[in-house]
Amino acid sequence: MDYELDDDPSRIQFDIVWEWLSREAYWGRWRSRDDVRAQVDRSWRVVGAYRTDTGEQVGFARALSDGIGFAYLADVFVLDGHRGHGLGKRLMKLMIDDGPGADMRWVLFTADAHGLYEGFGFAKPDETAMVRPARQGT
Repeated sequence: MDYELDDDPSRIQFDIVWEWLSREAYWGRWRSRDDVRAQVDRSWRVVGAYRTDTGEQVGFARALSDGIGFAYLADVFVLDGHRGHGLGKRLMKLMIDDGPGADMRWVLFTADAHGLYEGFGFAKPDETAMVRPARQGT
């Protein structure tokens, strides 16, 4: 199966993004559909992975940024039936290495896929990192 990756926000198939994030994402199922819509719409950058034969979206990543020196990576996923084709790496390459934030400091919060992110220079926080967790449900 062939895939195309694109950073055009108009190609994002929101229903697919919402479906996956609302059912599969351990990190943010508390968000409403309107919350996720606002987050996607207000993102600095979005990247999608699409089947070339059907145009169906099968992967997604988004980022927030000040556009100068800092970016936050969020909501990265590849649909189950399309894993194992290097799409996670391709999403990260287009988002980070080949995008306008290649020289920025990037952060993310994740409990899995550490090997993928380490391949793009992510490391455990150093002693300067402080985190204030979100209050869920408020």
